[in-house]
This record gives sequence, structure tokens and C-alpha cells, in this order.
Amino acid sequence: MTQPPQPPPNEPPQGGFGAPQDPPPGGFGAPTPPPADPFGKPPAGPPATPPQSGYGTPPPAGPPQQQPGYGYPQTPPPGQPPQQPGYGFPQGQPQQPGYGFPPGQPQQQPGYGYPQQGQPPQGYGYPTAPMQQPGQPPQNGNGPKKFSTQAQIIVAAVVAVVLIVGGGVWYASSGGDGDDKKDEASTSAGADGENKGGDGKDLGGGSGKEKVPANTRSMVAFQLPQPKVTDVTTVDGSWLTDKAYVKTGVNEIIGYDPAKGTKLWSIPLPGQLCAASRHMSKDFKTAVAFEGAKRTAAKKYQSCDHVGALDLSTGKLMWSKSVTAATGGDEPVRFAEITLSGTTVAAAGTDGGAAFDLNTGAERWKPKVSTDRCYDSGYGGGDALAVVRKCGAYDDPQLTIQALNPTSGAPLSSYKMPPGVEYASIVSTKPLVVAADVGDTAGDGSGISDFFSIDAATGKLLARIPADGEKYAASCRSTEVESCQQVAVGNNRIYVPTEEHDGSNDSAGDTNEIVSFDLATGKQTGDRADAGDDYTLFPVRMDGGNIIAYKEPPYDKGGQVVSIDGSTFKQTVLMENPSDETIRDAETSFSPEYAEYRYSGGRLFISETMISKSGESSLDDKEYLVVAFGAN
Repeated sequence: MTQPPQPPPNEPPQGGFGAPQDPPPGGFGAPTPPPADPFGKPPAGPPATPPQSGYGTPPPAGPPQQQPGYGYPQTPPPGQPPQQPGYGFPQGQPQQPGYGFPPGQPQQQPGYGYPQQGQPPQGYGYPTAPMQQPGQPPQNGNGPKKFSTQAQIIVAAVVAVVLIVGGGVWYASSGGDGDDKKDEASTSAGADGENKGGDGKDLGGGSGKEKVPANTRSMVAFQLPQPKVTDVTTVDGSWLTDKAYVKTGVNEIIGYDPAKGTKLWSIPLPGQLCAASRHMSKDFKTAVAFEGAKRTAAKKYQSCDHVGALDLSTGKLMWSKSVTAATGGDEPVRFAEITLSGTTVAAAGTDGGAAFDLNTGAERWKPKVSTDRCYDSGYGGGDALAVVRKCGAYDDPQLTIQALNPTSGAPLSSYKMPPGVEYASIVSTKPLVVAADVGDTAGDGSGISDFFSIDAATGKLLARIPADGEKYAASCRSTEVESCQQVAVGNNRIYVPTEEHDGSNDSAGDTNEIVSFDLATGKQTGDRADAGDDYTLFPVRMDGGNIIAYKEPPYDKGGQVVSIDGSTFKQTVLMENPSDETIRDAETSFSPEYAEYRYSGGRLFISETMISKSGESSLDDKEYLVVAFGAN
């Protein structure tokens, strides 16, 4: 198994799973008081937080209980005592069901030697893949995966004995009094006219803009080969405008004709790109961070100390600049992340941060120095702006989530994360949802053991949603604040895929589902979208009240894009890609955790976020930067 090249000791890696060291920098304090609150009114009546029980205490012995089907709420049979909660979860709460069993059916325990979740990837934020022998059929029925540094590690771990005592425990968090009260919480309307009702009855399904093409069977629009590089290189960032598909390259940003893949324009950069905003303004402007000079043989790594704004309509670099840290000194700030909210560009790194006006580049604010060794770890953008602020000792940090006024940087609210959280990721800013691996308990390298739903106006915790790593498949790169994949937030719900599991008796392949949880209560809603035999699916983004999802194909079919109605959870196929082996190999060569999926108007673009020098193991495989599909 070929490991990816490692970064030199003088250059910290950009993101990636795991917990690389980030030395504690100087701190910053609260900026100026905020103007008007852009977040809107909070849900009323936040629930209280029950204390969590400790890990390692097995439940008492008792008669076996029946488990309801995966993805449905559980109700104990009449006359029977409630089941004990799962390992490491609070007592007195209802359990969730196990995989694939209908209500009232007994659940069998997995046999000795069943594979468990993959271990955290190794190296420079990069996974590797298992070697596949020539002539062997693909494993798990999900198509051949290229053996390269872009594929995810899959480790089959042997389990000695697994005592199944139920699934996760979903609960509304309280202030710590340990009661089991149900809290009533109102909901507020979100962006794009979404109906955010909390009862699951009227969620605005069908309000999406994506329409079913006249012909859902697609063809390859174009394929772009990976540029030649000598080391691990970030190519994060891809955007769709009304006229172009835009993708980062090495020392440049390129706009392509979305139908043909021909180059429309190129924005040269003085150095290599190191971070790109996921968000884009309505007039197709965005922001990136990049190195101030090109790499040379004498200096292989430059400092990522420049921020710039791009006009993706005209293919122009509007402005670029570097800034010094708020702590003083002449050294420019090194940036690791960048985002966009409205007309505010916010960039952060371990030695400082800054915010700029998107259109002019004027500096808006910097996090101020504080005495408690605090700094802004990174920002989440989009409809609002939020920050993960890290304080305290390196080996015992305290993380705080703050909603910010984008114009001034002033905190609007603060929520302290529980002890044992070293890294946190912002999944959504409106509503405010955070993911974290509390106490490193996820165990699967996903960076997620729990989701936290927070009232952005008051800083109150609405719900804490445990996301058992053995059951759910979303992922966040723990050292990047805005990096979560395979998860979507809308309709006052969070939509997550389940882990792969056995399909029907007629199928030899695996399958999974998308399920949802109510952000006001933390409870599972009962929504369930099945991938179908041999397919696995995950959310890509919201489309009004609907969910756009991608279905990874089996070894003999092409992938699909589907729209899931937010009210009925009915699936509608928007695109089905060719089953030709060569095309399918190209489509499945991307690892979802390290790829960008962009779908709009009957076109799908899959692209890499990081590339490296080709290794001997992949000399016979074509490596793509982008694979694009369009309607026939």
C-alpha cells in the first residue's frame, strides 16, 4: 500500500482527518459591539441538557428485547420494561433501532469477524485504498476503486464479541438536571423560502429548482486529467455559474465550458492555492487563499499569506493582499481556511485571522488579542457567519462556538462546547449546527461523534444528537472548521447517510439509507430514503425543501443523482450515468470524502480536492481532476 508523500516539518498540512499539532498562538478578544442581528428570531423554549453517563459501564443482564427497524423510532412492547441505553449514552432515554430490521422483528447479532468501520486515514490528510487483484470482482458491490492516494482506507477489523444493546440515543439536551422532559420548541423560516416546520408534516417538499431532464440518461461531457505535480497539492474549490464550471488548478483558477470542457478563461495566481471558499455570492464572486510566490527547487513550500477575491463571471482576480497579525509584528498572517458570508470574506490560521470586504478588499476586522490564549480556529460562512474559537492549553483546550456579525466581527452569541472536544466543525450557520468528536469516541476517523444544534441568537443548546460512528457515515476533517461532507441541513433537520450494510437476500452487495433528525428536539424523524440494492447514497446539498443526493453505483452500473422530496421523502431520478466499464471506473475513482460533487441543471461535476505525484501503483490508471456528465 503506497502512502502519500508527507509535508515537510516547516509547513503544516492543510486540513485532513486526524489531529495534527497546531501550536497555541496568541489570543484574540471580542471585537466591537454588533449591529443588527442577522440571524432572525430563535426557536422558543430550548430544551434542557441531561448529563451524560460515563463510558465503560455495561447494561445489566436481562431478557433479549426486540429491535425495531433501522431509521424508525422505537416503542417498547406493552408490558415490557424499557430497554437499557446503548454503550456510553445517558440512562433513561429511548433507544434507536438496529440496521435493517422492521418493527417488532428480533435483531440478530453480527457474527465473529464482521468488518468494522475504517480506521482514521494516515498521512497528509489523505486516505489510501486496498489493493485489488486483477480479475477479482469489486468488493461490496460498489464498483472498482482506483488504488491511489485519493481513495479512502478500508480496514477490516475483527470484533471479539459485540453486545448489541440498541442503537444511538437521540435526545433533547437540557441544562443538566437529568430529567426526561420533552421540550417544545418553535421553528423559524430559513433561507430560500424553506418551510422549516418541526413536525415533519409540511416541509416544503417540491419547492426545489431542479427539474427532471427530458432524458435522465447522461453521457460524459468531458474529463480533465490531473495536472502533473511533484508533491501533495491542494486543488480545493469548484463553482458553477450561469456560464461556466470553475475549478482550481496549480497556480491558477480556470473557467470551463460546462458542456464541452473547453477553457473559457484562466486567472493566474502568484503561488499555489491553499484554501477556497465553498460559498459564492449571487453575482458569482468568491474568495481564495494562496501562497505569495511560486514554489522552487530551493524553496519547495511558500507561506500561505495571501487572500484574494475572484469574479467568476469575468474570470478576474479582483484584489489580493496579505495582513499582519493583531498581535503585532511585521510577519504576515498565514491562512489555513477561508469562507464567505454576504460580502464579508473571513480567513483564519493558527497565528491570526482577518475579514475583508468582498468587493473592495478593505479590511473589516481582526480578532483582537486576549489574555487567555484564545484564537479563531476557523469560520463557517454562507447565510450567516460563525467561528470556532479555541482557548486554553494545547492539551486541554476549551472550544467556543460564536455567531458573529459579519460586518464588525462582534459576537452575537456564544456556546461552550463540552469538555473533551479538541476540534469542532461548522456544518451549517443558519441554522447553526456543529459537529465534533467528543473525547475521541467516534472511533472511525470521521471526526463526528455528535452533532450540536445551537440557537444562534442566544447561544443556547437546542439538541445534542449522538452520531454513532458504526451507524452513520458523514465526515468532517477535524482540523478544518468548514469541511464536512456527505451531510445536509434544511427544513430544520439534519440529513445524514447510514453506514453501508447488507442488502436484501437477492443482493450480494451493500446498501444504505439517508435519515434525518429534528434540530429542535434531536429526535429521529422517521424519514428514510433507501439507496436500493447495491447502491449507496449521501446528501450533496439542499434544493429548497428537497435534498439532492448522489448514489454510488455497483460494479456493473453508473452512478445516479436523485432529488428527495423534503416532505414525502419520495425519490426522483435526475440523472443516471453510463454503465460502460471505462466510464464507471472514472466516475468511481473519486473518494467522496475527498471530492467535490456539483449538480445543477442536468449536469454533474465530480472533482478532486487534493492531488499528488503519481505512484507506481497507479501507473496503469488514468487519474482525473474532473469528470463531468450531462444529459444526452
